Amino acid sequence: MHSLAISLANSGYQVTGSDDKIYDPSLTRLKKNNILPNDFGWFPEKISNDLDFVILGMHAQKNNPELLRAKELNLNIVSYPEFIYNFSKNKTRIVIGGSHGKTTITSMILHVLNDNNFLIDYVLGAQLEGFDNAVSLSTENEFILIEGDEYLSSPVDPTPKFHKYKANIALISGISWDHVNVFDNPEFYAKQFDLFIDSIVDGGVLIFNELDSLLSDIVKDNNSFIRKIEYNIPEYSVSNNNVFINTSEGNIPLQVFGEHNLSNIEAAKKICSLLGVLDDDFYNSIATFKGASKRLEIIYRGLNNLLIRDFAHSPSKLKASVNAVRGTFSNKFLIAVFELHTFSSLDPKFIQQYSGCLDNCDLPIIFLDNNNKKIYNSESINDEVISSAFNIKNLIIIKSNIDLFNYLTSLKYDNACLLLMSSGNFGLLDLDDIKKYMNNEC
Repeated sequence: MHSLAISLANSGYQVTGSDDKIYDPSLTRLKKNNILPNDFGWFPEKISNDLDFVILGMHAQKNNPELLRAKELNLNIVSYPEFIYNFSKNKTRIVIGGSHGKTTITSMILHVLNDNNFLIDYVLGAQLEGFDNAVSLSTENEFILIEGDEYLSSPVDPTPKFHKYKANIALISGISWDHVNVFDNPEFYAKQFDLFIDSIVDGGVLIFNELDSLLSDIVKDNNSFIRKIEYNIPEYSVSNNNVFINTSEGNIPLQVFGEHNLSNIEAAKKICSLLGVLDDDFYNSIATFKGASKRLEIIYRGLNNLLIRDFAHSPSKLKASVNAVRGTFSNKFLIAVFELHTFSSLDPKFIQQYSGCLDNCDLPIIFLDNNNKKIYNSESINDEVISSAFNIKNLIIIKSNIDLFNYLTSLKYDNACLLLMSSGNFGLLDLDDIKKYMNNEC
């Protein structure tokens, strides 16, 4: 939400906002753009008849005082995706969906287009190096690139966000059950992607990952009047921990790794091709793509060890990240730390989906932050349930950030890779101190 606020303010709109808590980097960026609220909290007196619209984020509840006041005044209340759609009605909307890879694919496309001087509006799910903001809206550009989340639009609108965008060009990277707190079974979750395909405008285009059997079946059975284009994994090779895409013009070196990222590159290439980017230009640009923030991001590399930060939180993402690191750095001792942080991961039924996800690492560690309120509401999650779910003999379970720090700084990192995976922050674990230890220890 803060990125949208910044984009609108920079476009000349008068923007105000409220939240009960604002953390960095949002706080610093809002302050820099002179739209940080003077006080945190909810203030119904801010809501008046002179507002053109009220954009409702997911953090607000149905009984939010400002929302109730806006309803009382019969103001134009819209969700985040509704606003983006209304703003881009006259643009060609490119929507990237899927249970995994959305942010990376969107970032890859934007990187290539920017490198080839192709102007486009965009709505990203993460900050991308080289771009000031994760949202950029204009009245001039003909195209808009949107990361299409399947989560709910707002507390008062349970429609998945990506249904709202009515894509002209859509992409689905894969389907793997997630967000168990709103989609209580895999079938209901998968149905949302079928409905997403239905929402594509007539004559539009769907690009999909043909290696995902569930997705392929849904696409095959869907009778929407659209063009369907499949993609998979391009030919590649690995040499000395470096990954290359093999093309007719030679081997293209990459700065990202893992088969899921190679699949993401192929997906991005399909989109860019539809926009007129030639293959040679695409490969020249993608070779300089360093990855999206916290997506298998190498944040420290020593002489014989490295530290990787990743956003993985669902079973499919977790397994893909572990396998990517193992496949690229096969000679390293792999220490994988995964934080159970989301509502889904702490659900006793859903947690069984993680079976086998950490099998490909040498030292698997599960972290639970005792200060995470989601854990307090999950009485049925205990060590026995976790061990049974992951089903791996040498699993270590740690429940405080102090214990995690002490354990990680007791290990030897000679010829080792430490992979930290979470959509949270490991209880505010100080990664700079971990880097220093890894550097000094070796």
